[in-house]
Amino acid sequence: MYFCSNVGTKIYYFLKKNKKTTIKDIANVLGITPSAVSKALNDHPRISKETKLAVKQIAENLNYQRNHLASALRKGKSNLVGVIVPRTNSHFFSSVLENIERVLNKEGYNVIITQSNESYSKECKNIDTLLHTQVDGIIASLANETVDFSYFEKIKKKGIPLILYDRGDNDIDVDYIGIDDYDMSHMVVEHLVNQNCKRIAHIGGYRHTRIFKNRINGFIDALKKHQLPLEEHLIFENDLTLNDGRNAMIELLDLPEPPDAVFAASDYAALGALQVMQEQNIKVPEQIALVGFSNEPFTSLVKPAITSVNQHSAKIGTIAAETFIKRINQKNWTPKLTKNILKSELIVRASSKRI
Repeated sequence: MYFCSNVGTKIYYFLKKNKKTTIKDIANVLGITPSAVSKALNDHPRISKETKLAVKQIAENLNYQRNHLASALRKGKSNLVGVIVPRTNSHFFSSVLENIERVLNKEGYNVIITQSNESYSKECKNIDTLLHTQVDGIIASLANETVDFSYFEKIKKKGIPLILYDRGDNDIDVDYIGIDDYDMSHMVVEHLVNQNCKRIAHIGGYRHTRIFKNRINGFIDALKKHQLPLEEHLIFENDLTLNDGRNAMIELLDLPEPPDAVFAASDYAALGALQVMQEQNIKVPEQIALVGFSNEPFTSLVKPAITSVNQHSAKIGTIAAETFIKRINQKNWTPKLTKNILKSELIVRASSKRI
C-alpha cells in the first residue's frame, strides 16, 4: 500500500490546530479509510504489517488516544471495575483498595476508585459516573449517611455484579464480605471486664449503618451478660473522626462519675479520646482503659499503644475482588449469593492492660 507523500505536512498542520485526534484524522493523514485505521489499531489479520506500523506511528505522532467508552459499548465489556470507598484516609480502606486492585490487575481489569466522603449524595453521583463509564462491576462500602439503597438497586437492575464489603451486610441482597461486628463488641467488653472495668462507655457510629448497629447491640448485650449498668448517656453516635472522639471524651470526663473504660468503634475516635485524657492528666489504663477498632498502624506507635480489633483488611479486599471475578465469569447468572464473614481478632496493647 502506498501512502500520500505529504504526511509530514499534514501532521504539522494538524498539531497546530491543537484538537483531539480521531481515527478519521489518522486516515486523512495516510490517505486510507477510517475502517482500515480501526482494523490496524486492533491488529486485524487482513491488514498488512506495513499499514499497521504506519497507522501506529501516525497515531503516536498525533497523540491519539483510544475512546475506551466507545470500545466498551462495541464489545459489551470495558475491563473496568468501579470501587466506592467511604474515605481513603484510613489504612483499613487503603489496604482493601490495594488488594482489590492487585487481584483485578492480574485478571486484566483496571480499577476506577471513587470516594463518597461519607456523603449519600456523592455516593449516588459516584454510582451514576461508574455506570456511565460502562464498568463491568462495582465493589462498594456504604457511606455513613446512606439509609436509602435504591441507587444500589440501579446497579443490580443493570445486571452487573455488585459486591459490598465492610458495610452493607443484609442491607442489600448481594454478595458481602466483612466481619462479625456483634461478636467483636462482645469480645471487647469481655476483655475490659477481665481487666476489672465496671462502667464502660461506647463511642459508636450511627445505628442506621448495620455494622455500627451490630457493634452497639453487641456492646449492650455484653453489658447485660455481665450485669453491668447500661447508661444511655455513655453511648455516643457520630462519624467516628478524631474530633468526634475528642468531643465525646470531653463530655464523658465532665460527668460527675466518668467511666472507667471507653470502647471506640474507630481507631481515629479512640485516638481523639486518648489525646483528651492525656491533656487532662488521666492515667490510661489505670484510671480509664481504652479500646479502638480497625488496627490502624498508628495504634501501635502512640503511647500507650491502643488495643484494637484487627479486621483483616487485606483479606477483605482479596475476597471482594475474587468474588467479582467468579461472578463475571459465570455463564448462567445464579441468585445464590455469598456472605463471607471473617473471623477477626483483638490485639491487646497497653491502653487496656490493667492486669
